[in-house]
Amino acid sequence: MRKLLFESLIRPPLTERAPQVSNAAVDELARALDGMARRKLGRSLSIRAVDAGSCNGCELEMHALNNAFYDIERFGFRFVASPRHADVLMVTGPVTKNMREALKRTFEATPNPKWVVALGDCAKDGGCFAGSYAVVGGVSDVVPVDLHIPGCPPAPIEILKGLIALLDGANGKAGGVQA
Repeated sequence: MRKLLFESLIRPPLTERAPQVSNAAVDELARALDGMARRKLGRSLSIRAVDAGSCNGCELEMHALNNAFYDIERFGFRFVASPRHADVLMVTGPVTKNMREALKRTFEATPNPKWVVALGDCAKDGGCFAGSYAVVGGVSDVVPVDLHIPGCPPAPIEILKGLIALLDGANGKAGGVQA
């Protein structure tokens, strides 16, 4: 134990490098998203995250939007705890049989205008979990989807680009946009 302690004082920590995205690009994307949200909704965008049975990879990337690097709350976007306060339902993972009814109820509890974003490959068609006895399928098999953001998992910058595409195509409904 003592040896490990002394080695940790000498060796640098083993961490991943920061993303290769410039701060200017993130700022530009977030400002564009904020402007579109305010034009379309008259206020900032509220997002409700729904895990329909995923491996949590997409959740990690989605919640990275709140970390100090991306910090989307500085532009007025926020994740909310109730679907009654949400504009966007961001659904991750294949829909399991146990989550089908909960996802339907969450969708019905979200006020109009509302958009559903299927985040990740599993949310599109079940991904590597398709055909499992516990999986119903993709999100579109349970509720109508307005946008699919591909990736396993998609990077936070891709999620921001997808939200811009969603709001850019939101003249009532986005109509199945794929980012």
